[in-house]
Amino acid sequence: MRRVALIGSASALALGLAGVLSSSAASQAAEPTTAKTLSFDVVFSPFTLVAANNERDPNSPIALGDEIVFRDRLFSQGKQVGDDAGSCVVVAVTPEIVANCTAVFRVPGGTITSQFVSMPGPAPKDLALTGGTGAYRSIGGDGTLVEFGDGTGTLTLRVLSLVARGGGR
Repeated sequence: MRRVALIGSASALALGLAGVLSSSAASQAAEPTTAKTLSFDVVFSPFTLVAANNERDPNSPIALGDEIVFRDRLFSQGKQVGDDAGSCVVVAVTPEIVANCTAVFRVPGGTITSQFVSMPGPAPKDLALTGGTGAYRSIGGDGTLVEFGDGTGTLTLRVLSLVARGGGR
């Protein structure tokens, strides 16, 4: 009986501490102040695979842990205004190839970083914007990358400028 009471007290203490920490973190969280949409036409680089896994299936050109690297060009109104650089690590090969990707977009005003999951096919890829430099140093947001299948596509970034709230340092 005493052990049950002790476990109950410890659980209550842990839950109480978690509540204090989460409410403190929430008060320090960033909130959006402005939103801006950036749109680009994309010319994709050729597919480049780095065979990082030494244990290969002779019937498959791609293995778990292989890396796909890319550097694409970004255009606005027919003029090149930026580029991107990124990589994707292959995390599944069956039933389809799935890769965990990161990319840095160099655009007027700074850079924007992102993460996304990539799978074969024409479905748009959803990007999470994770930060940046210059005018984009305090941003978050999301984006969509659409591939047309002919080496071109579009990139739309919905950029939220974030500012810390609360009494954070």
